Amino acid sequence: MRKTRKLLNSVAMLALILGASTAGAAAWPEQTITMVVPYPPGGPTDIVARVVAQGLGEKLGQTVVVDNKAGAGGNIGADIVARAKPDGYTLLIATTAHAINMSLFKDLNYDTRTSFEPISALTEGPLMLVTRPDLGVNTVQELIQYAKKAPQPLTFASSGNGQSTHLSAELFSSMAGIDMTHVPYRGSAPAMTDVMGGQVDIMFNTMLSSIPYVTDGKMKALAVTSAKRSPAAADLPTIDEAGLEGYEATAWNGLLAPKDTPADIVDKLSAALKDVMNQPKVKDTFTAQGFAASWMSPQDFKAYLDNEVSKWADVVKASGATVN
Repeated sequence: MRKTRKLLNSVAMLALILGASTAGAAAWPEQTITMVVPYPPGGPTDIVARVVAQGLGEKLGQTVVVDNKAGAGGNIGADIVARAKPDGYTLLIATTAHAINMSLFKDLNYDTRTSFEPISALTEGPLMLVTRPDLGVNTVQELIQYAKKAPQPLTFASSGNGQSTHLSAELFSSMAGIDMTHVPYRGSAPAMTDVMGGQVDIMFNTMLSSIPYVTDGKMKALAVTSAKRSPAAADLPTIDEAGLEGYEATAWNGLLAPKDTPADIVDKLSAALKDVMNQPKVKDTFTAQGFAASWMSPQDFKAYLDNEVSKWADVVKASGATVN
């Protein structure tokens, strides 16, 4: 009888624990959600995050704050979220860099494929090849010829080691047969500032943050990196069209949660994001800046991440890119 009583007590205690866990997940969210952006304020990822945070907050009935944790090519913010409590209250805005970093960095404290629960993609779109306004080139072919004749290698800015803004330029350099010197920054905003100021020659930057400055004449746009022209800049050719056959690169943002975040919380986030990303005002905001809203199910986003890690590993190897 004593053994039976102990067994029943244990079963009852386990039921209480599981019930409390289920109830806690069902009540989520009960407090502010933090969305970690691993780049400085003002850059393209930060802009996307703030649009999504506002939409998610409205759908979930809870405040969603953006917390910028810049540094190490996006790795500092990713590491913070990978080590966070898996309760749905700390999320990561991931980018193409978090697929690239898997092969570019030797000693990461996280694994993009296994340290997180994929929730959804957010945006996808081309980069824009821009130059400082006084460089004196107007086409991709003129840029390549300029680089081949210049006494010093062209300099290119990026938003950090391992970013799509870095590897897209390395791929261009390799395919065009030119030498370029990488100048990494802690985010897109300071990188653009130095391109506009003439301290750096060119940059492969997101359209989201480039278009306003191109429109104002502070930078010159030569082409986009996608396979097809962008509706946001239909007059700009693709780099492939401009003569570098076979060139293509795109940038994306996505949302990740720490590994072991409960499945029902992931599902709630996924469903809320689907509604947010389908809102006409959200779609129009991203489309106007060269991005497409790109919701995916958690399962599809996981497969997408796995493919991105493999794809960019090949680019890193082919380009010979390294982190300085």
